Formats: sequence, structure tokens, C-alpha cells
Amino acid sequence: MILYKQIERNKRNTVFIVAGFILFVLAVGASFTYLTAGDYYSGMILAAIIGGGYTVIMLVSSTNVVMRMNHAREIKSKDEDPFLWNTVENLAMAARIPMPKIFMIQDQSPNAFATGISPKKGAVAVTTGLMNHLNREEVEGVLAHEVAHIRNFDIRLATIAIALVSAVAILSDMGTRMMFFSNRNRNQKQHPAVLIIALLLLLLAPLVATLIRLAISRNREFLADASAAELTRNPYALASALRKITGVKTPVQEASGTSAPLYFADPLKKKAASLFSTHPQPEERIRRLTNM
Repeated sequence: MILYKQIERNKRNTVFIVAGFILFVLAVGASFTYLTAGDYYSGMILAAIIGGGYTVIMLVSSTNVVMRMNHAREIKSKDEDPFLWNTVENLAMAARIPMPKIFMIQDQSPNAFATGISPKKGAVAVTTGLMNHLNREEVEGVLAHEVAHIRNFDIRLATIAIALVSAVAILSDMGTRMMFFSNRNRNQKQHPAVLIIALLLLLLAPLVATLIRLAISRNREFLADASAAELTRNPYALASALRKITGVKTPVQEASGTSAPLYFADPLKKKAASLFSTHPQPEERIRRLTNM
């Protein structure tokens, strides 16, 4: 019961955060045109167009691009690594999704990630360090976490969030540049208080958008943890894997900064404040797993 309550709570939180993010993007667009032209609606339409355009462009990006960025090699047959192949295959069957492609990264720091905008295009990548440092149950837990990301369409959600952050950055930059060249007497009916709010929203928009994207990322990690526990019925193995992976201080040398949010745990080993972290605090993840 606790497991399913955890899953439902994480899903609800994600819906609320994403809905708030979309409204925020529209508000930034409205602020842009209110400051430069005196109306709200054209800015909301512009924000929707830019956000939608960026989303489409990023969604069509290939999984192979991400794998090349991390120097991952595809495992094309069961003979290359029977345990890894069988584990992914069994987890995919349990999750009721097509079997993802499997990739290996030659790196001694234990970690893994998933990519693919839909279960049909899913792929998981593991480092050699993960296979060497963790036992079989722990590896299964990590792989279940990544399969859960694919089943839950988390990669698509993360891609949309990044696209919306890009749209906000464009609107903020355009707005702050154009308002200094716009006609200050264009509309005497503009309320001073609304102008101040619109200006502050436009200036702070990139920071706020980034914080929202990171909040979405952290929430989906909690959901993937809970979903992995559902698939394996062994949350303690995943908690143990998390302890081992976060206990290694060596970063993943092959990881790129762009793909860092995709990894099971922070591959760059940065000690950032929680609000600016792509991943939840390991202690909180472990606490939730051991309470399931």
C-alpha cells in the first residue's frame, strides 16, 4: 500500500508542476508583449509557438546522438553479456514495454541512464563500473529504475521541460532588449503595478524556469525509484545500489554535462544546493525506498 501511495503522490506532483510550468511560460510571453506592445494575448500565442517549436525539434533528436555524446557502445546480442541482456529483457516484460536497446560505457564509475522519447524507442546504458561494483540484485534494481523511466515517458517529459526553458530564455532576452526601444507612450492605460510585475517576471523568468525543470527532474527520479521497487519487489537492493554509487567520488569521465540529468545518480559528482540539483538528495531517496 505504501508503495502505490508513493507512486500516485509522485504522479500527482508531476502533473501539478508541469501544469504550473506551462502557465508560467504563457505568463512570461504575456509579460513580454505587455511591456513592449501593451497587450497580453499576442505574447501568450508567441510563447506557445516558440515552446511548441522547440519541443518538436528536440523530440526528433535521435537516441544515437545521446549515446555518441557518452561514447556508448551498443550490445547487439545476448552472447556479449548474457546477464545484462536477460535482466533488461525480463524487466521490459514485467513493465510491458518493448525491450530497449542496450549500451555499454567504458567507465569505472558506476552509473546508468535511459533515453528514448517513447517505449518503442527506448534505450538503456550502463557503465562497466556499474557491472563490476554492484551485485546482481543491485544491478537489477538500477536497470529497473531506468526501465521505469522509459515506461513512464520520463525522457519525453524531460525533453519538453528543456524546450520550455529554452522558450522562456528566448522570450526573456527578447523582452528585456525590446522594451528599451519600444514607444514608452504607446498605451497610457497600462497600470504601473502591472508593469513592475511584468518586468520582474521577465527578468527572473530564466532562473525560475530552470528551478521548475529541476523540480520536475527530481520528482521523476522519486517516481522511477518507486516504479523500480514495484517491478523488482526489492526496494532494499535499489537503496543499496544507490549507497554504493553515490559513495564513489570519481565522476563518470565519459558523461557530458548535457546528458547528466539522465543518469541514475549525478555523474559529475557535484555538491550543489538541493534546489539546483538535477537529482534528489540520495539520503531522501534511500529513506523513501527503505520505507516502502
